[in-house]
Amino acid sequence: MAACPAFAGDVAATSRIDTVTVYPDGASVGRIAHVDLPAGASAIVLRGLASAIDPNSIRVEGAAQSALTIGAVDLRTVPADPDAAANPELEKQLKALQAERDGIQVRLQALEAKKASITTFAQASPEKLGPGTAPLPLEQWQGVWDKIGDALAEVGKALAERTHEIAEIDRKIGALEQARGRAPRPGAPLRDLVIAVEAAAATTGDLHITYRVIGASWQPLYDARLDTGSKDAKPSLTFVRRARITQRTGEDWSDVALSVSTVRASRGTAAPDPQPLLVNLYEPIEVPRPAPLARAPAAAMSERQYDGGGPPPAAKAAQAIEQVAELEAGTFQASFKVPGKVSVAQDGTAKAVALSSRSSEPTLAVKTVPAADETAYIEAAFVNDEDAPLLPGEVTLTRDGTYVGRGRLKLIAPGDRVELGFGADDKVKVSRVTVKKREADGSWVNNTRTDQREFKTVIRNLHATPLRITVFDSLPVSEHASITVEQLPATTVPTDKSVADRRGVMAWTYDYAPGEQKEIRLAYRLKWPADRDLVFKAQQ
Repeated sequence: MAACPAFAGDVAATSRIDTVTVYPDGASVGRIAHVDLPAGASAIVLRGLASAIDPNSIRVEGAAQSALTIGAVDLRTVPADPDAAANPELEKQLKALQAERDGIQVRLQALEAKKASITTFAQASPEKLGPGTAPLPLEQWQGVWDKIGDALAEVGKALAERTHEIAEIDRKIGALEQARGRAPRPGAPLRDLVIAVEAAAATTGDLHITYRVIGASWQPLYDARLDTGSKDAKPSLTFVRRARITQRTGEDWSDVALSVSTVRASRGTAAPDPQPLLVNLYEPIEVPRPAPLARAPAAAMSERQYDGGGPPPAAKAAQAIEQVAELEAGTFQASFKVPGKVSVAQDGTAKAVALSSRSSEPTLAVKTVPAADETAYIEAAFVNDEDAPLLPGEVTLTRDGTYVGRGRLKLIAPGDRVELGFGADDKVKVSRVTVKKREADGSWVNNTRTDQREFKTVIRNLHATPLRITVFDSLPVSEHASITVEQLPATTVPTDKSVADRRGVMAWTYDYAPGEQKEIRLAYRLKWPADRDLVFKAQQ
């Protein structure tokens, strides 16, 4: 940008938002302004921009029919019209509903007073209700009671109707206030953007202004639809990536070219400085010894998952195809360009757009952790073959056309394996029992206590097709030199002795034929000083 001489005058210009790129923690907005400029120096003024603009992010480019120099850019805060309303029609409806509610509330209070009077009358003794405080004849008591009951019923009905009317008006008011959103309140400050320019001659041109705003974001959402297949059909998985976009920037994005990017600016720009790591001897502090705790169960799988197959769906008419975005992947970032024009209101209303969709033949497996839950879960796995990572987000899971729940996806890099759980498989029977439990306390000869356990897990495949099933279990892990954990020979040799490098966690993965049953045993012995107690804690 070049410096400009003193301005010859302000040139008011109108502009519109043309492009928006949304990030997980903000957005970049692109505006186009058409200007008619006199010869010499001028100040182009774009009025009424939102206050969420980052002044340091403003960039101005342009083109004109004659030479044009862009100089200083100034963002000024100006007060808005304090009497301006964000939506006059909406405010009018709110006032009318509130007035109607106030009127019904008055009638409701009158009915409450009437009910109280009838109740007070009903509490009077019958002998005081006759003319001149004379006792009321006995034969008239029933008629008085009937009239009191009818009056109370009528008032109660009217009270219920008025209460219902108020509740209905409150619902309408709430809906309108929700529609109002969190738009800048009347009188909130706005921004004027002033751009210094100098034209060699009177000319027309277009300026392109870009700036970054806060108050906008997008969150990843995923749909995973699994067809488990059958004897004659292979399983298939459709995985759809979506973006849920919200913004409260103070500016509506109307018919803009929209993109979403995976760049996260709030994470910082450079790695932190490494710090020295000091080590010293631990000085113990005397604290009361905790009472022994019950053995903690092994942690359950965070996501449990599968189905029992079934016939493929019958042939249907041609289905509508969901439009998806175009992926533009770079070396260090990825963005999705949403086709067509998109509008996103500034009141925080969410806009969901589809970014990508892929279909593949997943790898199906069944997993179970019988120490925590004697249930088998189906899992479908596939490889992320897109050039963009899958950001952490919620996954909606559907199996064979039935919604089974929601899961959570961690960050998945391109080329990494994705594993999703799809619910319980009732055609895999799992049982786990304790077949041996032997404890021995220390004596004056032997000052060591022991605890020997042996468990038996039985797995049976009730499907009509072969199935790969993985059983997870774990040995206790000693965190003290005086505690010894011994795996006994009765243990079935695991196919994976350290699952994902987690200490003590083992797995047995086998292919099960239809109707086949397998038995897995786990046996171990604990030894520790007789004068100490054990504390079991599940590792997080």
